[in-house]
Amino acid sequence: MIETSTAILLTMLVPTLATLSNMLLRKHDNLRDGLTFMAAVITFILVLIIHANTGGAPTPTHVLFAVMPGLTIAFNVEPLGLLFATVASGLWIITHIFGIGYMRGNNEKKHARFFACFSFAIGTVMGIAFAANMFTLFIFYELLTLSTYPLVAHKETEEAKRGARTYLGILIGTSIGLQLVAVIWTYHIAGTLDFKPGGILDGNISGPLVAVLLALYAFGIGKAALMPFHRWLPAAMVAPTPVSALLHAVAVVKAGVFTMLKVGIYIFGIDFLAKTGSSEWLMWLAAFSIIAASIIAMTKDNLKARLAYSTVSQLSYITLGMALATSMGALGGGLHIAMHAMGKITLFMCAGSIYVATHKTNISDMKGLGRAMPFTFVAFLIGAISIIGLPPLGGSWSKYLLMVGAADSGHKIMIAVLMISSLLNIAYLLPLVGRGFFLAAPGGNINIPVKMAEAPFLVVLPPVLTAFGCLALFFYAGDIQEFLMPIVAKN
Repeated sequence: MIETSTAILLTMLVPTLATLSNMLLRKHDNLRDGLTFMAAVITFILVLIIHANTGGAPTPTHVLFAVMPGLTIAFNVEPLGLLFATVASGLWIITHIFGIGYMRGNNEKKHARFFACFSFAIGTVMGIAFAANMFTLFIFYELLTLSTYPLVAHKETEEAKRGARTYLGILIGTSIGLQLVAVIWTYHIAGTLDFKPGGILDGNISGPLVAVLLALYAFGIGKAALMPFHRWLPAAMVAPTPVSALLHAVAVVKAGVFTMLKVGIYIFGIDFLAKTGSSEWLMWLAAFSIIAASIIAMTKDNLKARLAYSTVSQLSYITLGMALATSMGALGGGLHIAMHAMGKITLFMCAGSIYVATHKTNISDMKGLGRAMPFTFVAFLIGAISIIGLPPLGGSWSKYLLMVGAADSGHKIMIAVLMISSLLNIAYLLPLVGRGFFLAAPGGNINIPVKMAEAPFLVVLPPVLTAFGCLALFFYAGDIQEFLMPIVAKN
């Protein structure tokens, strides 16, 4: 059996080798894509080996090298990171299959560069997931931004370049201008950046400065798309749909909210946040982002733009879970990483399937498509119900835990925020399904049978699989919650 420390390093090395193979075999499409698929499967197996070795229990830190005293590139295993690594590596397999079908079915160019950057991004996500301290996480966080920039600009149109500049500008600007300041400040006052159960700041900072430091982290973690630093996310929708799936479900935004949870749990500590009340302002800002982004989503006719603002709203659920400063809130936030990933990747791949088959992007143009593309639209319906938070889909459990966390904290108004958000989810997600199944196509008749016109098999299969994943997660939510329990265990 491979040792845990070796397996962690291999989860980063294998995607890096896939990056090289994509560039070296750029003219051999089938071999290149096949090797990348193998790399995705091997990475997922390595994560499963880590799980088998540790059971998710925290492991000793493996220091790769030291930069200076208290500042190391180091890795370890803890439940939240292992969950994130499992989600990212597992969905890489499905997203790669979808990417092959999409890129070929839509006649996209420069496949080798696309899959090379995609693979490298997954490697950086593994570094984020297993980072043992904030310094290591920050390094891989920045590498993730740089590796995904070419993906956003992939089409090389003026619109794509403009969207990519917005993407890079906001993410680099927030991380260097705010998050790096927070990291340096933390190291100065605590003498370490190691992730520690219960946090490292209690006794090292007090008063209003706690809220100031939290604000630097919250706004500096731009990938969490907290308003007003959310514009990069809808701007990045100019990218091909597999990139949107990567951004919204597998890597970038999940890296943001994962970092937010790590900071709240292992840098500040949930009890310290509750004792100082320093996260209350963040709770209200997250609540505002949840509602405001949902209202904006309702105004968007472009399907990917609507889903982008939906993601801004859903990410704030996780920030809210941390800001509630309760065990159940933190668990709900951690569980929502997996639930939202499965639901949202389903919705984006369905949007890609519709585009490949019809080249339609606006919801108003999708009347009658559900009867021609039943697999795609049923998968969309399942993903949507999970995002809304209705049983028997996985998203219902994470929303339930967040509501319990709100009740535990005494902020019952946050329960109302989550319920209103679910109603708004219905308002902006289900009209697509209604138009697709219950309205006739222009010039058509609802009573006349429609010929099946699904996208190619490799495009349709992935969202069908993840739709089943949304259902499966409903029955395994308790196991995931139990797996995450050590992150809120008392010292």
